[in-house]
Amino acid sequence: MGNIYVGLNTEFSRSSDKPFEWAVEKTAEMGYEYIEPMVHFGRELMSEAGYFHTVSMFDDPYRIKEACDKAGLKISALQAHGPLGRPEVHGEYIKMAIRVAAEIGVTVINTDEGIKAKWTTEEEDHVLIKYTLQEAAFVAERRGVLIGLEPHAQYSRTPDGLDRLYNLVDSPAIGINLDTGNAYLAGQDVYKWLERVAERLVHLHAKDISVEHSDAERGKVTGTPVGCACGGGVIDWTRVIEIVRKKTPRDIVFSVECGTPDQARSSLKHLKELLR
Repeated sequence: MGNIYVGLNTEFSRSSDKPFEWAVEKTAEMGYEYIEPMVHFGRELMSEAGYFHTVSMFDDPYRIKEACDKAGLKISALQAHGPLGRPEVHGEYIKMAIRVAAEIGVTVINTDEGIKAKWTTEEEDHVLIKYTLQEAAFVAERRGVLIGLEPHAQYSRTPDGLDRLYNLVDSPAIGINLDTGNAYLAGQDVYKWLERVAERLVHLHAKDISVEHSDAERGKVTGTPVGCACGGGVIDWTRVIEIVRKKTPRDIVFSVECGTPDQARSSLKHLKELLR
């Protein structure tokens, strides 16, 4: 079975109003080995001004690589979320994310079906998702990039729903990026779901959910941007590690998704202790 490594999603820096390079430096200072940058399509005011951590794919992709290389960090994946069911929004976006990843040696990009258009039916949405995913798979397969489908919105909130999306396109480039926090908040058994997708897992969003957050939203939402520090919430990380170690055939990065630098430090300490 594969090895488990610990990384940090750059969402931790969103509360700090700092640019990508700051997030990279902080991730390295904390002692993380991997980082998961977020990319966006086009230009966005706050990141251009240095107040937000996402990187425009209109920039030279080596901006990402060189910053991470300088800090001694490896890139676990690019976060490239968008509505797969809306090809006019996410079609070119996801294909560009795959090309950016391939150019700088990143082997995974993560995405989800996103919020649906108001006027489409469920069946129409799945046809549209299939179209977007198939186009993306054509680009990903020849570049050796994997697409991690994440439970995050209306159709992927259940194991059956995520599997339906996964099975829309028959491609070795498509895998699963399980988000533990999103799975939990959707009202699912995280551990059974992880066992179900373990052989298809290509990445994992290590998101914990506080008791207060659980009491307020579990079963009412399909996901959340960030969680609390790993070890500070409801997720049994010993059990998660055990399942991945026993059932996942490839190396997996647990990419921590939390809201602050302090939570990121605490998460790394907790996960490293368990992995030892």
